[in-house]
Amino acid sequence: MITKKTASKILVLSAAVLAAMAQTRSSQEAEIRSILSRQEAAWNLGETEAFLQGYAPNTTFVGDKITHGLEEVRVRYQTHYPTRASMGHLTFSDLEVHMMGAEYAYVIGRWRLERTAEAGGDTGGIYTLLFQRTAKGWKIILDHTT
Repeated sequence: MITKKTASKILVLSAAVLAAMAQTRSSQEAEIRSILSRQEAAWNLGETEAFLQGYAPNTTFVGDKITHGLEEVRVRYQTHYPTRASMGHLTFSDLEVHMMGAEYAYVIGRWRLERTAEAGGDTGGIYTLLFQRTAKGWKIILDHTT
């Protein structure tokens, strides 16, 4: 039989564990949002390599076709956005970060490129990213962008 004192200790311990889990989840979400913020800033400086640091080596990109691996994703970005003007100004918005345990998370959001008409005009869409926590931090392992 559990005494009132034991039950009280269990409740306090449970509350402490739940609070720690919420704080960890909040910290993980902040880390992921920070990666996206760094990607946005790198893109707007024309630094494709810095932008790509958010991706895992074995990433998959799903867009107009399916691209596997960081090198193929690099080539895809360089082909679609060969000049600084074609890269335009990137904005991410409406971000939703959803934790899937301690090792995975997915993000849903919108992207918008503002460009001159000569550089291809404004464009945008939505995306879903699957992140995995790795030894090098959170990395995008799947990017589905429309």
